[in-house]
Amino acid sequence: MQQPKFSKSTAQRPIVIEVSGEPLGVVVPEAEGFKFLAVKFPVFGIDGHTFDTVEEARVAASEIAGKTGDFGDDLL
Repeated sequence: MQQPKFSKSTAQRPIVIEVSGEPLGVVVPEAEGFKFLAVKFPVFGIDGHTFDTVEEARVAASEIAGKTGDFGDDLL
């Protein structure tokens, strides 16, 4: 039986956003920029927000996590 050919996706993979070694979310490249998807509770406030650069997303996550002083480890 012949397997169908599938072309590799041209979409880029999500980029992990870490603060102090803790993964807080990922950004997904989109036409408008980089969409942030939160994976830890302290940064849910920016979940779905689109940033111009990956660095802007990292800074925003860092600022929010720094304000709470919590990276959400106790929620796992």
